[in-house]
Amino acid sequence: MITLPAFTKPFLRVADAAQRAGLGVLILRLVLGYSFFRTGMGKLQNLDRIIGYFDSLGIPAASIQAPMVATIECVGGLLLLVGLGTRVVAGLLTGVMAVALATAIIPDAEGFHSIISSIEAAYLAAFVYLAVNGGGAASIDHRLWRRAE
Repeated sequence: MITLPAFTKPFLRVADAAQRAGLGVLILRLVLGYSFFRTGMGKLQNLDRIIGYFDSLGIPAASIQAPMVATIECVGGLLLLVGLGTRVVAGLLTGVMAVALATAIIPDAEGFHSIISSIEAAYLAAFVYLAVNGGGAASIDHRLWRRAE
């Protein structure tokens, strides 16, 4: 049996306590939520430019898709900040990132490395994590669902 050195035990206790408190998921939600609120707001304020960009990527119905994506990012970002509807919002943003990868990253990619190292791939992975695991202990979702049980 492999045992960990004694000096790792205090770190593991702190990490376990942070996990029970939902600290990691909280930080992830706050960073992603703020980032996507800001980018969504920027898109909403520049819709004509975003529609043109979506058109240039070959995204169908760009005049419908651009405001929809901008709204998902802006409102979704706010919801992630407070941890409300985290799984649904993360699912929607997973779709947004999948389309971003398919339309803006993969066509110009110089191999798998350039795809997997893109920020969009990192966002996609983070949103999949949140969609599967939820908002964590420090979320409105957690309080609402705990009361419903």
